[in-house]
Amino acid sequence: MKSLTNQIASSIQNKETNRPFVLGAIIIGMFMAAIEGTIVSTAMPGIVSDLGGFSTFSWVFSAYLLMSAITVLIFGKLSDLFGRKPIYSIGIVIFLIGSLLCGFAESMEALILFRLIQGIGAGAVQPIALTIVGDMYSMEERAKIQGYLASVWGISAIAGPALGGIFVQYIDWSWVFWMNIPLGVLSLVGIVLLLHESIDKERKSIDYSGAILLLVSISALMVVLIEGGVHWKWTSLPILTLLSTSFVAMAIFFRVELKAKEPLMPLGIWRDPVIAISNSVTFTTGMILIGVSSFLPTFVQGVMEKSPIVAGFTLTTMSIGWPIASTIAGKLVIKIGFRITSVLGGISLISGSVIYLLMTPALGPIFAGFGSFLIGVGMGLTSTTFIVAIQSSVSWKQRGIATASNMFMRTLGSAVGAALLGGILNSRLQQYLTNRSSGEGVNLNTANQLLDETKRNSLDPTVLDLLQNGLTTSLKWVYGGVAVMALLSFLLVLFIPKPDKKQNPARS
Repeated sequence: MKSLTNQIASSIQNKETNRPFVLGAIIIGMFMAAIEGTIVSTAMPGIVSDLGGFSTFSWVFSAYLLMSAITVLIFGKLSDLFGRKPIYSIGIVIFLIGSLLCGFAESMEALILFRLIQGIGAGAVQPIALTIVGDMYSMEERAKIQGYLASVWGISAIAGPALGGIFVQYIDWSWVFWMNIPLGVLSLVGIVLLLHESIDKERKSIDYSGAILLLVSISALMVVLIEGGVHWKWTSLPILTLLSTSFVAMAIFFRVELKAKEPLMPLGIWRDPVIAISNSVTFTTGMILIGVSSFLPTFVQGVMEKSPIVAGFTLTTMSIGWPIASTIAGKLVIKIGFRITSVLGGISLISGSVIYLLMTPALGPIFAGFGSFLIGVGMGLTSTTFIVAIQSSVSWKQRGIATASNMFMRTLGSAVGAALLGGILNSRLQQYLTNRSSGEGVNLNTANQLLDETKRNSLDPTVLDLLQNGLTTSLKWVYGGVAVMALLSFLLVLFIPKPDKKQNPARS
């Protein structure tokens, strides 16, 4: 213990970055971000049961992902301009404030608002953590380190669902958010004290216009995807207005980025086919990821009638497969290249999505968990490969925004996926209930009662059967969407350039 203290004190006094300790701080921060996904997804049925608002279910995820998608690019660019340490620190503080407020939420509307705040901070945590790793280690070292970092997802996979189930069943769901606070403080202290970097002091230019336009475009699109076919008809004036706003804002955004001195998204990096294809696949896999983590626990609890802990198990297997595959991917990219490793990941994603399409209540949670494991393997093989490939394609001055662009595409994919797949679930369930209910007074929000064992047991058997069949049918449509995204991901990775024999094979 004394030796450890002396090493930390020496690092602070000598102004030298201590890579092992900084890596430890990064791992803690990434664990906080990783566990957020599994623990909240597992706890959501309990939160909905307590606060109500099944029709706004997807907004709890979408609000968080929306702000993450926007701020990941802003923070990534700011880290290139002002350094990794100050921007990472700001992100952690905002994330912790949002986490604290989420635990105090007394309505679904308040929770959605506080998730927006939490999402702002989340936009800095993981992408800048990965960028710091890219700064500290060479490409060969990064391939190994990225595999080690992926083990964080395995640990969070075991701890997250279990803690989520325990908090909901035995304590209170607020602790799902409050447990982030000690983790965030530890990571913040480690980065502030032990990471030292030299930053150019010249005057910086920030692309505020680009950030605002991107926020407007994505926000409008997400409202369309969530509310379309549920509260507004697809051909209604609000939907058409929002769609027009989204497309116009995005078109102006691209024009602004071409002229900006320090563009929020340097369009030039997309000319590299490795970056362009990697980011495109990351978008589709982001939709797959949110489709699994958001809606699978609802099916397991509401239709299979299993406990939150069992529902968490079905997500645990995904996050166990992820780090195992990531560790393997770190070695494969050196031996066989980016392309073949990514293709293997694409095959695993398709296999997992087929399992979901075949899933029925009678097959049970183990069958669902196997599908999650295959999805996790696919995510591990692709995500690690893409990060190493992208960071190897750019210089230090663009590494932050390049890494952030990949995180942006995953977060944007998850945000669009949460909205689109949530919209599909709501619209199909509403249509099913409207066509088959005969005066029972059953509507979309009646599905809240499926997620609480006591309320579920008090339902009339006819209503219970109606709701469960409706949810099963609706989720088939959701997982049909997941399967389409898996197939598209596989087709896209086929276009990653083949290895150039004159270059390092890992660059392929």
